[in-house]
Amino acid sequence: MIAFDAALMSDSVAIKSEFVEEYLALLRSGVEIDYTPKVLTQPSYASKCRIVEPNQLSPRKHLDTPQGLAILLHSILHIEYSAIDLALDAVYRFGTMPFEYKIDWIVVAQDEIRHYLMLEKLLHELGYVYGDFDVHSGLFDIANATQGDIMERMALVPRYFEASGLDVNPQIIKKLQNQRKEPFVAQIIEALTTIYHEEIDHVLKGDRWFKYMCLQKEVDATQTYLEILRKYDFLGKHRPHLNVQARKEAGFSCEEIIQLGAKNCK
Repeated sequence: MIAFDAALMSDSVAIKSEFVEEYLALLRSGVEIDYTPKVLTQPSYASKCRIVEPNQLSPRKHLDTPQGLAILLHSILHIEYSAIDLALDAVYRFGTMPFEYKIDWIVVAQDEIRHYLMLEKLLHELGYVYGDFDVHSGLFDIANATQGDIMERMALVPRYFEASGLDVNPQIIKKLQNQRKEPFVAQIIEALTTIYHEEIDHVLKGDRWFKYMCLQKEVDATQTYLEILRKYDFLGKHRPHLNVQARKEAGFSCEEIIQLGAKNCK
């Protein structure tokens, strides 16, 4: 079996996928593997992609051109690749959590691999590959910042950054709607729609385990979440198009949703 370290640090999605399938089968049979987590100094995609600051990324516009669509697909593909590693790291980093937790996040990794492969196929059809455009390392950086605290990890990765996808994804689909009659664009919309619905479940898993830890520590989940956002200076940031319904489905309280910037929560 591929070592956990090797799968997490590999830049091959095929290797990650092989590990996920084997490890998930072991977990479901009640078997655990022994390992000692290492501190990661760079993301696994560093060998494929040039990492830049977010303000240096190619703008996502001109969606009526092949290159514009490629830039869009590449940016989402990068999020999905990062999400594979984040799901794996959630298990790798917090190995004392219950089996159910580990199964949840390995299943999420399985989903993210499928999302990645869907989008990679579309990107290839445009004549591009992962790594053709610059990326940023924001999700890797926040994972490193929270490597010692599972409550902060669950609060910030699934319940803040991944939940942002529930806000952004429908807006991207909306921008593509006027090209829906184009078969290729219709495929992109279909892929993004699939990802959107499955990401609600992923954020809900983060919500479940965040609240599990809050119960363990006997603290209020909503107030603790808001305190963590304040600590990292994420509360009060402008968040347009907050998707109230999707966030409620993913476990957010109305108090959290209002504090994140929604005008109402119905």
